[in-house]
Amino acid sequence: MNVKKYLSKPYHIVIQHKNDETGSYFFATVRELDGCMSHGSTYNEAFENIQEAMKGWFEAKLENGFSIPEPIEDNQYSGKFVLRLPKSLHARLALAAEQEGISLNQYALYRLSN
Repeated sequence: MNVKKYLSKPYHIVIQHKNDETGSYFFATVRELDGCMSHGSTYNEAFENIQEAMKGWFEAKLENGFSIPEPIEDNQYSGKFVLRLPKSLHARLALAAEQEGISLNQYALYRLSN
């Protein structure tokens, strides 16, 4: 497969506004492409730069015979995962959920999303 075909795939680009000791800028990464990143002084510049970085990333991987991951499909996540916790933590969470008048699942979801 050539670079152009990979660039047409729906990879997840993440652009974040940063404000640190170097100044204010937009930092771009691609969730599936480890080490593929860029930045720009505006959102649009960061988006254009990450497109160029992706092109270079794909070219380097293909030239060196490395495999390229496919885009992550959101439908591969069921919305469920199993979590083992100490009994004491389970008890604390269950009691807190009961005090709030909600299920343990709802309470855990609330705590994880904050």
